[in-house]
Amino acid sequence: MNEITNREVERYIYDLLPPRDVVLRKMEAEAAKRAIPIIGPAVARVLYLLATATGAKRVFEMGSAIGYSTLWLARAVGERGEVFYTDGNPKNAKEAEGYFKRAGVSKRIHVMVGNALDLLQQVRGDFDIIFNDVDKYWYPDVFKVAVPRVRKGGLFITDNVLWSGRVARSRPDLSTRKIQEFNRLIYSSTRLFTTILPIRDGVAVCRKL
Repeated sequence: MNEITNREVERYIYDLLPPRDVVLRKMEAEAAKRAIPIIGPAVARVLYLLATATGAKRVFEMGSAIGYSTLWLARAVGERGEVFYTDGNPKNAKEAEGYFKRAGVSKRIHVMVGNALDLLQQVRGDFDIIFNDVDKYWYPDVFKVAVPRVRKGGLFITDNVLWSGRVARSRPDLSTRKIQEFNRLIYSSTRLFTTILPIRDGVAVCRKL
């Protein structure tokens, strides 16, 4: 499935990763068993590193599933930070809340259920980081809504921008075309400095200028 990184190299990277705590391991196991899309530990470490390196204290996450990436971000922002979790499935949100409670980070997470684009517009103020992982069809719309809400010097981060290599195909499907459009938008924007990291399924990191 993964056409981005050599399989042996990817396995090598994952074998190097330090063991996660019991809550993260449980979430990883559930995701694998039930085919729940999560960013996985390698990308999660990128998120954590970027959040801590920039001193992020206010993060909005668009598309959170069972909250795996949310938990990493909540730990990164610290006790005085806040992370906004969003997902369209109430069952996902309830499950995520259970993990947040077990991990002791519930007080720094706002759980919101509904369309992430609508929910973003309901929350006031700018953000140090907006992390985008919604349905790929909506990526160009996320660009229009999210970029203005990132503070100057803040980060707009998006997962799945290489889409298992499908973005390089000559006859892409609709979701792939939307990702291709999004990638053109983030690289051509005068408001962003953009790079794509070819780790796992491709992570776009954009700094607001």
